[in-house]
Amino acid sequence: MIKKILSLFLCAALCVSLTAGCSGGPAASSGSVSSSPAGTAASSESIPDTAPVLEEDDGPDPFLNPQEDLTVRASVLKGPTAIGMVKLMSDAEAGTAPLAMEFTMSGSADEIVPAIVKGDIDIAAVPANLASVLYNRTGGGVEILAINNLGVLYIVESGEEINSVEDLRGKTLYSTGKGTTPEYALNYVLTQNGLTPGTDVTVEYKSEASEVAALLAEDGAAVAMLPQPFVTSAQMNNDKLRVALDLTKEWDAIQAAQGGTSALVTGVVIARREFIQEHPEEITAFLDAYRESAGFVETNLSDCAALVEKYGIVAKAAVAEKAIPGCNITFLEGAEMKEKVSGYLNVLFEQNPESVGGALPNDDFYFSR
Repeated sequence: MIKKILSLFLCAALCVSLTAGCSGGPAASSGSVSSSPAGTAASSESIPDTAPVLEEDDGPDPFLNPQEDLTVRASVLKGPTAIGMVKLMSDAEAGTAPLAMEFTMSGSADEIVPAIVKGDIDIAAVPANLASVLYNRTGGGVEILAINNLGVLYIVESGEEINSVEDLRGKTLYSTGKGTTPEYALNYVLTQNGLTPGTDVTVEYKSEASEVAALLAEDGAAVAMLPQPFVTSAQMNNDKLRVALDLTKEWDAIQAAQGGTSALVTGVVIARREFIQEHPEEITAFLDAYRESAGFVETNLSDCAALVEKYGIVAKAAVAEKAIPGCNITFLEGAEMKEKVSGYLNVLFEQNPESVGGALPNDDFYFSR
């Protein structure tokens, strides 16, 4: 049964990951990275199936007292969805986090999916629509804990022609993400502004963001849609390149005009339902620590960029420092999280039901404490 579920996931993962598509090129080509409370790095193969038994201390932890012999296993993807976690990763490695955690770093969603299905990891940062796919394929076996970042897509050009979505009429737009969330997000913004993709705007999809960046460098009149951190990387190689449109802001403008509450959501943090039910104290401790970690990004940008380089999320801290503000790192939970994610998933579902796993999740998909 597990083999059948995994085969379904591996197929689905090919078309659901915005984050994986956003984390190629500029990201370092390091393998899995684990952070342990003892401060020693370990490969993903060394993550234990059972947590080590620690010696009992003299009394309960006055802060929270999560289960002392439990190590929470978490996994993140290289890319924007991992950035808000880096302070917590660093604290866990130094042994100063409020709970024991081990982290693994994955290059693509299809590395995380089998581990979630088999119960080898407890918490993961994944693309929002992959969370929905997991929910549907596991019979409700995962829940969303929080949104960790909003949109990372931008329309860029070297000129000054594009200042509104309407200005894309008659243009050719280069992009990646055919048949995945970037295409669905772009189609939504175009159609809600009265433009028909393929008729009013020609969209040429490339397999890699690096191909799109190369086209921008070769053709000064080219217009493209790129995710961060590729936007920053391209700008550092082409000082004429500018951000013409922010798809997150365009999405928000549509929602404001229609009285909607959804958002362009790139990534979320999920946990296995069984783990949530068995370890509520650890979930509370994790969410509190993760909120602080996400806040660290905004207040300590330079230090955060250094950690992003350290953990191989982006190859150079200089690129990370310029790109991070455009990654919309956030921490949203509860009712606000549910409003934004459910509306976003509905937009995807209307274009391609399989992009969210064939059905919209029920209310129990959205964790609330």
